[in-house]
Amino acid sequence: MRLVLFSLAASLAVAAPAMAQSTDTTGTGNGARVDVHGGLGWADGRQVQGTVGATVGYDVGTGGGTFVGLEESVDKVLTSQDKTRFSTTARFGAHVTPNNKLYGLAGYTYGSGPNGTHIGGGLEHTYGKYFTKVEYRHTFNEDGARDSNAALVGVGLRF
Repeated sequence: MRLVLFSLAASLAVAAPAMAQSTDTTGTGNGARVDVHGGLGWADGRQVQGTVGATVGYDVGTGGGTFVGLEESVDKVLTSQDKTRFSTTARFGAHVTPNNKLYGLAGYTYGSGPNGTHIGGGLEHTYGKYFTKVEYRHTFNEDGARDSNAALVGVGLRF
């Protein structure tokens, strides 16, 4: 886990000069963002459960219609025995149309319950400074725990 956190911190330090630039005004969907999301989570042999959460992140254009981003999210499975889980995630993708981003993601999930790496992907549609997203994540849980999945929809705001 230390290696993952160190790698993410180093990536953030390298990207900090680009993040210091002014907010995107070109409509490309880059810059700081926040969202709230909800959806369904499941694992083999367990029932489907609802989940809610929020994300704060930053995307940087890398040229040619591509982008990279870094985000931190917090999620809560809607059962009394589950507690809050956090995720640090890198996003990478492309603008497939002027208002749509298709992206992949990879990161680390931690908090109560088993920790683990996650991968996934999503589609984001921009409405000016607002956006909606549809996303899927698969988490490879550690310590012999069952892998888990989540399908999410969200709404957000870019700054």
